[in-house]
Amino acid sequence: MPYTADKPKLAESSDELRARIPGWGVDLDPKDRPSVPKEQFDPNLNGAHWEFPERQPEKWPRERSIEHKFLTPVFGTSCPPKGLSGVIRRYSYRRYSEGRAAHWLLLLAADRVDAAESTVASFLTRRPDNLVAETGVLSEFTRHGLSSRLRGKRVDRVHHPLDPFIVTAPWVLAGGTAYLVLRGLARRGRSSTR
Repeated sequence: MPYTADKPKLAESSDELRARIPGWGVDLDPKDRPSVPKEQFDPNLNGAHWEFPERQPEKWPRERSIEHKFLTPVFGTSCPPKGLSGVIRRYSYRRYSEGRAAHWLLLLAADRVDAAESTVASFLTRRPDNLVAETGVLSEFTRHGLSSRLRGKRVDRVHHPLDPFIVTAPWVLAGGTAYLVLRGLARRGRSSTR
């Protein structure tokens, strides 16, 4: 069982492993091991004052891998799951094992959704994200950006023409969508007042 001082049982005996794997167990003789005086397996010598670690309190339901019987005794609390990204993360942990690609792909998708949610939430504050400064596009003009793109052997030169589209296309699409929605609402408002 994890998180205890008990030594795990070997799947095969030492003699079976030695017969199957050439050179296995060459350090089993204490005379061949320089760390033997320091290395002693005694659960009472580990300095811990507990048989099982004290559990950290859960302030909200935490994600837990389905491979584990219970939540680890200590876990991070800096980023509680929130919004749609939190729903995706909870689903990933509840449905898929950590050995499945679907588990990790859903967590990657949740990260992307979280980034989009954070960007949208920043527009609702008094100091929204500065998209121009945060993309680093201003350094292209002030820190020899253009000359470094044109000269030298940069590996990323192939995708340089695509960068403006990849960075700006989502914002242009979001702005166009917002414009169409507002225009539709304005037309509805005008037609209902007539």
